[in-house]
Amino acid sequence: MPGPRRDRPAVLLLLGALLAADLYFHLWPRARRELATAAPGCPCRRRRPSPASAAPPPRARAASALRRLFAHPLYRPAAPPGPAEPLLRPREALRYYRRKAARWNRRHKLYREELNLTSPAAPLPLRPEASWLQFHLGISRDGLYPRFSPTVDRLLRDMQDLATISADYSQDEKALLGACDCSQIVKPSGVHLKLVLRFQDFGKAMFKPMRQKREEETPEDFFYFVDFQRHNAEIAAFHLDRILDFRRVPPTVGRLINVTKEILEVTKNEILQSVFFVSPASNVCFFAKCPYMCKTEYAVCGNPHLLEGSLSAFLPSLNLAPRLSIPNPWIRSYSFDGKEEWEVNPLYCNTVREIYPYSNGNRLLNIVDMAIFDFLIGNMDRHHYEMFTKFGDDGFLLHLDNARGFGRHSHDETSILAPLSQCCIIKRTTLLRLQLLAEPEYRLSDVMRESLLQDRLAPVLTEPHLLALDRRLQLILKAVRKCIDTYGEAKVVANDTTQPEAPASDRVKPTT
Repeated sequence: MPGPRRDRPAVLLLLGALLAADLYFHLWPRARRELATAAPGCPCRRRRPSPASAAPPPRARAASALRRLFAHPLYRPAAPPGPAEPLLRPREALRYYRRKAARWNRRHKLYREELNLTSPAAPLPLRPEASWLQFHLGISRDGLYPRFSPTVDRLLRDMQDLATISADYSQDEKALLGACDCSQIVKPSGVHLKLVLRFQDFGKAMFKPMRQKREEETPEDFFYFVDFQRHNAEIAAFHLDRILDFRRVPPTVGRLINVTKEILEVTKNEILQSVFFVSPASNVCFFAKCPYMCKTEYAVCGNPHLLEGSLSAFLPSLNLAPRLSIPNPWIRSYSFDGKEEWEVNPLYCNTVREIYPYSNGNRLLNIVDMAIFDFLIGNMDRHHYEMFTKFGDDGFLLHLDNARGFGRHSHDETSILAPLSQCCIIKRTTLLRLQLLAEPEYRLSDVMRESLLQDRLAPVLTEPHLLALDRRLQLILKAVRKCIDTYGEAKVVANDTTQPEAPASDRVKPTT
């Protein structure tokens, strides 16, 4: 069979050509890449740096600072003699929320029938283990959640991941619909542009959309009552509140919301549906339905559908846990030229001390805590505060609505510290934690930076805002030292359960 033997040279030539092509196009480029990793002038491979010489990444350094902080004895106090008084009774709360879930399922079924939607929709059950429900049951006299609560971490994940089943205006926006008093200060920043989103586990959250970029500062000519509301300020305020161990800000997380699928397509509110439109850039937008806000230039827009925003967990229903809304004694004047008494009278705190409930108990100390928190975030808009009525006059204050914080990192508004500088009192535990956060090992900016990295919208704050926290912390400690130098530590630094006596030289009788 001479035929096959005559074809062998052609086969060998073909195999050689294939081998040469493989060497030229695959093996030789790989060899060049391997040689390129060697140091110039050195035939050996570049050696990897040893672990001792390699600097850890910034996130690892910050994470270690946060872990050290929460492991400190100040954040692990001795266990109380018994469990803290809970806000809700579990059986009553579960029965109430089951009725609410059944009512929502009935209304949803009727809504689908009105739209002639024939596809079956199974009713959504209420799960007792839902993170939002466990969060409500975990609220106690000590705070909105226990230290190191796994429920809060699970709630943050659920608010980031769960699908929305309804969207609606908040109650205060519904009250404004068609009833805006435009003779008052016009707020073109979209102060009321916020929505209530309900998730598939029946949990609810307040959604505040992005209105200002992180690197933008509030213009210095803006009054605080027309400032922008920033979604990242709500997120950062929750993390700072937890680092200070106040635990008075509801869990808040950032999320990219699809405004078409997760708001427009699930809302039953016809007014909300009517304010959606497509911009000239083909982005889906919506705006608040209020006479002075019914303008497309005040709208927020997706890109083209996705929109950044903050989600703050709802507190228990007022039917289960009534709350009081109380004017802040250091409320600011919400006019262009007016001033309140505390702004012109340095002895104003003496008048406050004569008024119940600031005359005894922890209320005034809690006001000082709130002022310290607001000064750190730069929030001048604390006109009211809320409390759960069940815990009485000595209950903790809720730090709600923090979206006007973190507006100007280049300015420290020291007037926010008026309760501290005028009353010269502070809780011992608050002072000790502030002093700890001023130490290099536990620097406030470092632990905040690491904590905020846990959010999906990171970086939540720009570096200048983080560094401003350290600067403002020093100003707080300086104010405390000035008070101690004037009145002595015994009258300034109070145990958390008692209020120090007012400096005798400053006591005055309130004028009628």
